[in-house]
Amino acid sequence: MKNVEIANLFNEIADFLEVKDENPFRIRAYRRAAQAVEGLAEDIAAIAERGELLDVPGIGKDLAAKIQEYLATGEIESLAGLRREIPAGVIELMGIHGVGPKTAKLLYQQVGVDSVEKLEELAKAHKLGGLPGIKAKTEENILKGIAVWRGGRERMPLGTALVLAEAILEELRPLKEVDEIAAAGSLRRMKETVKDIDILVTSRKSVRVMEVFIGLPNVAEVLAHGETKSSVRLRENIQVDLRVVEPDCFGAALQYFTGSKQHNIRVRELAQRKALKVSEYGVFNEKTNQRGAGRTEEEVYGAVGLPFIPPELREDGGEIEAALEGRLPTLVTVEDIRGDLQMHTTWSDGSHSLSDLAVGVRAKGYQYMAVTDHSKSTTVAGGMKEEQVLQMIAEVRALNKKMKDFRILAGCEVDIKGDGTLDFPDEILRQLDLVLVSVHSRFKMSREEMTARIVRAVQHPLVHLLGHPTGRLIGERGAYEVDMEAVLAAARTAGTAVEINASPSRLDLNDLHARRARELGIAIAIDTDAHTVDQLDYMRFGVSVARRGWLTPRDVLNTLPEKQLISWLEQKRSRQ
Repeated sequence: MKNVEIANLFNEIADFLEVKDENPFRIRAYRRAAQAVEGLAEDIAAIAERGELLDVPGIGKDLAAKIQEYLATGEIESLAGLRREIPAGVIELMGIHGVGPKTAKLLYQQVGVDSVEKLEELAKAHKLGGLPGIKAKTEENILKGIAVWRGGRERMPLGTALVLAEAILEELRPLKEVDEIAAAGSLRRMKETVKDIDILVTSRKSVRVMEVFIGLPNVAEVLAHGETKSSVRLRENIQVDLRVVEPDCFGAALQYFTGSKQHNIRVRELAQRKALKVSEYGVFNEKTNQRGAGRTEEEVYGAVGLPFIPPELREDGGEIEAALEGRLPTLVTVEDIRGDLQMHTTWSDGSHSLSDLAVGVRAKGYQYMAVTDHSKSTTVAGGMKEEQVLQMIAEVRALNKKMKDFRILAGCEVDIKGDGTLDFPDEILRQLDLVLVSVHSRFKMSREEMTARIVRAVQHPLVHLLGHPTGRLIGERGAYEVDMEAVLAAARTAGTAVEINASPSRLDLNDLHARRARELGIAIAIDTDAHTVDQLDYMRFGVSVARRGWLTPRDVLNTLPEKQLISWLEQKRSRQ
């Protein structure tokens, strides 16, 4: 449960160092360490207790000491010094897209901006113009960035909320007083952001369960404490509600509190046609008020004439009609995935060597992986030059001769330049097994320009896959202006696949775009964009987007067995 805390602290240190214009390698070290710690599948405290912090990628002696210091004292003294030196509001400004460290420092030093509220006030009054690098358009972009930032503070990304919820469930589930326990709400529907966490439990002795719940180590404030419901706010700034329900209505309560509101309205409409009432307490006969179902969700849905509907589909997006007509899709699962087609190694900004990452991927039970380190234009990520790409390909070929029953594809995440051309010439692209193209720069182009840029790239005959198509970072940066219908139409015509990037900060394509791609018959890859082995577990977040988009295993490129995937890659190029 400390992973998110420590990752946030390391990112905060990096932010301070950026404002101070410190050594960029030192800043990058903190960023990589934060990424590695947040992506760990195990509590960092347990790793520290075993004395294995130095085994975590990106953690050296200095950072290990800071982790130990925080675990022992609850603070990092060097960070406390930075906080005394620079107001926290200045660092907060850097959370606004378009306000980098230099701009934050400039705004603070020249016009005394030390909070987002003050920045918004000055931008609305057009009082920032005239400062170096700030124009009227800059003020407009700052105001847009503030709106995205506020939205990100109101709702927590799924990747963080789910980890916090699972940690709570792991603490409560072993209690002898707990019979059944489950998360509900938008978290269970796997929405990309979550406002709060709802947990349901059945218990014959709920007092003990509630005491353990309000005493969890990352509880910052107890909002309510009772025998049947308690609410807390975690240090990570999200509210968690724990409700005790009767065993006979656990399924009804789970269905009700999972939602969505509109889905539940439709279920109640079906119930009314059968002279039934549905609530969190069960399904009741309207005349006799006798409960006929409620122990399980299957009972609830069955009582109104429906099969079980997966939580991810419960958005009143046609799932009721599909269920009534027997057309519910068999949704893709994590177990269907046979490989990962975007990941990064020390050839660019990853934490592991190619060979070490391959060992980690193979241990997941996958049949294949694609290494897709960055191309040369992404200098901030240590993008590869042409000669490095050829060296990487040679390393892949050599490793494939040593590894049995596992295939490494030599790929590259190639930058789409401003005019839609690619970062490498065709003679380099032809030697790659997989060409993934992405936008990493010039996000503020007009909708027409950005659309033309991406359309040109997906139509390139050597391109297989479009990565994170809208470029958004949840709660940090909105999607760039682009006509996704035009992009998907171009991908369909060219036979180019599109990606659901499973990184919890991206989840891009979103569920609506993924569903539209499926309707158009476009192949979709679910990739983790992993920079560490532990981030391979991000796959579940990408699969959740796919499930919300009604995708079946047949819609997902990397559910194919190895030979069929290779055949698809080769046919993609031969069709031109």
